[in-house]
Amino acid sequence: MNPRKLVPDGGSGMRVAIRATGEWEADIDETEGIVVDWFVRAGRSVEAGETLCEIQVEKVGIDIEAPVDGTLDEILVAEDDVFEIGATLGWITTK
Repeated sequence: MNPRKLVPDGGSGMRVAIRATGEWEADIDETEGIVVDWFVRAGRSVEAGETLCEIQVEKVGIDIEAPVDGTLDEILVAEDDVFEIGATLGWITTK
């Protein structure tokens, strides 16, 4: 996994990750998810709030939005890959 730090303001980048399934539904208690589709490809500029990808956790589809404006530098979890909740899905370099 990439060792870069999470830098939310004026730094080099922002981690795209899922903190906990409880963010969406109280009855979801899974530790893994799957990336269904990336809507943005690596190297493209994104705006805060723009949908980056869709994941599925316990048969629930969830859109993951860009937390900041920047460039989606890396995608670390490909479509159809399983990931652990909390894993880094990609990196956004801030402007």
